[in-house]
Amino acid sequence: MNAAVLNNEQVAEDQHELVVKDIEVGGFEGPLAGRLYRAAVDGKRDILIVFFHGGGFDEGDLDESDSFLRRLADASGYPVVLSSTYTLAPVKPFPAAAEDAHAVVNWAKKNKTKLGWTGKRLIVAGIEAGGNLAAVAAMMSRDRSGPALTGQILIMPMLDTGLSSCSMREMPTCPDKARVFDECAAAYRGYLPHAADRSHPYASPLQSSRLKNLPPALILSADDDPLRDEAEAYGAKLINAGVKTTVRRMAPARIEEPNARNECACTGHALHEIANFIAGLESDNAPPGS
Repeated sequence: MNAAVLNNEQVAEDQHELVVKDIEVGGFEGPLAGRLYRAAVDGKRDILIVFFHGGGFDEGDLDESDSFLRRLADASGYPVVLSSTYTLAPVKPFPAAAEDAHAVVNWAKKNKTKLGWTGKRLIVAGIEAGGNLAAVAAMMSRDRSGPALTGQILIMPMLDTGLSSCSMREMPTCPDKARVFDECAAAYRGYLPHAADRSHPYASPLQSSRLKNLPPALILSADDDPLRDEAEAYGAKLINAGVKTTVRRMAPARIEEPNARNECACTGHALHEIANFIAGLESDNAPPGS
């Protein structure tokens, strides 16, 4: 993608002009790297999406989902998108990343002017391990009296530390996919070195028994993804708890390839589903007669 540099901001020359700027955000114990995506237009936007990258809790950075987020900011009616890093497990294990996720959401609420956001609608989102953190940030915001969230978008999320779903259990029996299972297991061992933490709802949202009063959710899974069943099971549990939830399964993708979930989200129907979800949230919050 061609780009020009203007005042330390990267302006993507695509179908629409998008300003992409690296910034510093507030984590639980100190500053974290962030990246802001916003339309190059005057005025503040009503929607902010706070996004957390994947990488199995032990790796990953802002570049991992950069292409996807550029397309997301364009396809979803130009919300402001804030991508944030978090403390990786090799530096400090659970609950460091979860606390960072909640801290970043709080920071975003308090720094809306800096972000070019009106403060009206706040959505958490993430992919893979970041999907876990988005789900957890929604729980923590509920449990800690804020900030209020309008929605949560979980893209092929890691939600079950027990690796107990059918789609995950069948991985070791497939020689070409056994490595995927091993990598998920290793990721959880690094993130959750203390066995007692593995049943904590802020570590394993699927095991939580308290799912009421969470914000509306969009959960995207992908056929042939070992994370598929846990994503869909979590959606079913949210629905049973009275949470307005949309669950969609995308076409198969080569999930064993590096960065495959971001590529799957770009080439699948994720952008369309997210745009529809956001439009539905706006409709739900519209005043009567509008």
